[in-house]
Parts: sequence; C-alpha cells; structure tokens
Amino acid sequence: MNSKKIIFKVRKQIFGELSGNNPSILKGEGYDFIELREYNNGDDIRKIDWNITAKLNSPHVKVFREEREINVVAVSLLGGSTYFGGQVLKQETIAEIVALLGFSTTKNMDTFSSYIFAEKEYIFERASKKYRGVERGVENIVNFSPFQKGIDGDFVVKTLLERVKRKSLIFIISDFYTPLDLKLLSKHSEVVVVKVRDKIEENPPPFGFVTLVDSESGDRVEADFSNNSSYKMNLRNHDFKLYENWRKWGVRYLEVENGLEIYTTFRKFFNT
Repeated sequence: MNSKKIIFKVRKQIFGELSGNNPSILKGEGYDFIELREYNNGDDIRKIDWNITAKLNSPHVKVFREEREINVVAVSLLGGSTYFGGQVLKQETIAEIVALLGFSTTKNMDTFSSYIFAEKEYIFERASKKYRGVERGVENIVNFSPFQKGIDGDFVVKTLLERVKRKSLIFIISDFYTPLDLKLLSKHSEVVVVKVRDKIEENPPPFGFVTLVDSESGDRVEADFSNNSSYKMNLRNHDFKLYENWRKWGVRYLEVENGLEIYTTFRKFFNT
C-alpha cells in the first residue's frame, strides 16, 4: 500500500479542476439553505451554484442561515480481518475513505479528527482544519499492522463517549464482524457506519478443503469450502442483525465493496 497514491488520488477528486461542479461530499451537512442571489465581489466562490449560474448566464451563490462548524470524526476499526482483500486490502480502502472524508471536511473549513482502534486505542489525530492532519490520518492507517488484533467494541464506544465532547458527525469504518452497541453514541452525535467488505469473503468460491490462518488469533484452521451455503447463511444472519440495530438506533449506514471506486458512492449517499 502507498499512502501517497491514495492521498494524491483523493485530493484530485476533491480539489480537481472541476471542483466547482463537484462540491465536497459533505456539502449541506449542518447548513440551513435560504435562497439564491447574484454573486458579489468577496463572496466565497465555493458557494456558487454552477447549475443556476449556467442557466441564468450570471454567477449566483447559495445563502445559508446560521452556518455552524461541523466536527467530523473518522473512526477506523482495524482488526485482523481488515488485512484481507482480493485486489486490495480492506485496510487500504478504509484509508481511502478516511482521505475522502478528511479532505471533504477541510475543504468545507470544518474540523476533522481521526482514530484507529483495535482491542485498544492506538492512534488519535487531533481535530484540525489543516490538510496535513488528514494526510497523517491516512498514513497512520496504511502503516498500521492489524494482524493478530481483535476489536473491543465496548471499549471503542466508551472511549468515543468520553472523548468526543460536543455533538459531531462520527463515521465508524469497519467490516463489522464485531458488532458495536451504538445506541448511546447515536443519541450523543450523528453516527454513520461504513461497512467495507470484499466480494470474496461475502461469496467465497468452492475452494474445497483449505488451511486458513485466523487473522486475529494467528491460529491455523482447517475448513471445508466445498459447499459454502452455511457460511453465507451465517453471514447473512449476522448482517441482518447489524442492519436491524442500526435502523432501530437511527444510525445511517453505507456499504462499500472493497477495491471499487468509492467517490461516487459517497456523493450519492449524501445527496439522498
């Protein structure tokens, strides 16, 4: 994995030549839109509505009421199972998601912080509006070794409740093989979960008898994948309980397939 490639790719998406027509994915989170008016010298060009501008042939900007600073927190859960992937590791996709969230946040001039958890808190990047803070968050994920690490979900939630003092937009990014009880956290802040899975682990081919290494414990396990129907059934039941709880707690969730383009997926999610 190369953090510089991830950072370059995402910065180009967020701050590229067409950024005026491709606003930050978090645009509109926490803002109360009032009206459109003609552009005046000194207005923030990021507030220009390019569709209306094109139709009226003169620049117009969006006016908002009581704009408030958003505190965005990215929480990466890097247990051993994230060190897996068909084309790329899930860990790499998680790093790209954090880059996307971070640069979108700083583009909006909001604050961004990031955590890495496994069985304990490993790294915390303090809230900042600087691009370098986002880059460090991405580098931390890429350089982290999740092998033989599990996830302590209770510890994650307890720490966030203690450390995130004011209402925030919290993204929890994981493959969610370890469930988290987000009932209290979702009352404290707006929580969005991003589930990252690889198609091979969701629909494994019929390997037959294989020897696997448990990425959390390091133990070798003999498994028969000649008929994987029971494996897929157990996984569906597991995920059904996840979705049921997220809906009950009012937690928004987004599914990302490992190795696929994520920018458009996030844009669609936040525009609905």
